[in-house]
Amino acid sequence: MFSIIQKYFPGLDATQTKKFEQLYDLYSHWNSQINVISRKDIDLLYERHILHSLGIAKVINFKAGTTILDVGTGGGFPGIPLAIMFPQCEFLLVDSIGKKIKVVNEVAEALDLNNVFGRQQRAEEVKERFHFVVSRAVTEFPAFYEWVKGKFLRENFNDLPNGILCLKGGDLKEEFGKFYDKAKFYELKDFFEEEFFETKKVVYFKI
Repeated sequence: MFSIIQKYFPGLDATQTKKFEQLYDLYSHWNSQINVISRKDIDLLYERHILHSLGIAKVINFKAGTTILDVGTGGGFPGIPLAIMFPQCEFLLVDSIGKKIKVVNEVAEALDLNNVFGRQQRAEEVKERFHFVVSRAVTEFPAFYEWVKGKFLRENFNDLPNGILCLKGGDLKEEFGKFYDKAKFYELKDFFEEEFFETKKVVYFKI
C-alpha cells in the first residue's frame, strides 16, 4: 500500500520512508478508538488520504523555513503527510474538534514529527501568521477566505507567492464565484493516474 507513495515520490529518504510506512498502523489504531477516517476508507488510506494530501507537494516544493497552517485538519490531512515530506518546514494543524487534534498529536509524537503542532482551535481564532494556508474540503472557498485572509506573512521566498492551497473536487466555478478568475486550478489527474483523482484538484489562490 505504501508503494503508491514511492511510485509518485521516488526520492524519499530512509526517514521519510519509515514514517510514511508507519502511518497505516498508527491510523488503524487510533481510528478504532476515535473515528477520524471512514471505516471503508482506512484500507485506502494511502491513496485517498496520504497521496491526496501530497497532491499539494506536486504543485509546490516548500522551501526550508516555510510556515504552514492546516485549517480543519481532521485527523491530520493534509498536514501530517506534508510535514513528513517537508521536515524543514513548520506546520500548525488546527481543528475545532478536540478528539481529532488528539489523534494529530499522538500520530505526530509517535513519528517524532517535531515540526507539527496540533491545536484545538477555530481558524478565526488563530493569531499567528504564515506563508501558506492549506486545507482539504473544509468549507466553500468564499467563507474559507474570510477565515484566513489576515493570517499571512509578507515575506515571500517560495516559487509561488504566499497564499492558499486547498484540495477540492468537481466543478468549482459556482463555489468560487468572484474568486474563480484569480485562482489557479491544478488537476491531480495530471500527476496521479488512479481513478480517484479524476475530478480532484489543488487550488492555489495568491494573497
